[in-house]
Amino acid sequence: QVQLVESGGGLVQAGGSLRLSCAASGIIFSISAMGWYRQAPGKQRELVADITSGGSTNYADSVKGRFTISRDNTKNTVYLQMNGLKPEDTAVYYCNADVRPRSYNGAIPYWGQGTQVTVSS
Repeated sequence: QVQLVESGGGLVQAGGSLRLSCAASGIIFSISAMGWYRQAPGKQRELVADITSGGSTNYADSVKGRFTISRDNTKNTVYLQMNGLKPEDTAVYYCNADVRPRSYNGAIPYWGQGTQVTVSS
């Protein structure tokens, strides 16, 4: 069993910053990609940013230059530093990780429970 626990969401004014964290725990042999997705009311879940185990990153165009994704492989943790927040960044943010629980397993996607980010204008 693998759990992803997110923290760091909240309410912030436009132009402010927040840092999200997501820690994976449980039976883990390795983690390949980790990422952050978000879902605003009435919209589909979308990729915000992801990062490979080697540190290669990918960002949605809407957050490039404002958000930074990073990870600590020793702690099985991924972070999302969000600067210059805008009201349109308001959403529930979900952590995702592709986990191999044991060496003979293929990668299995796991999701966190979500954390609310609200940006006021």
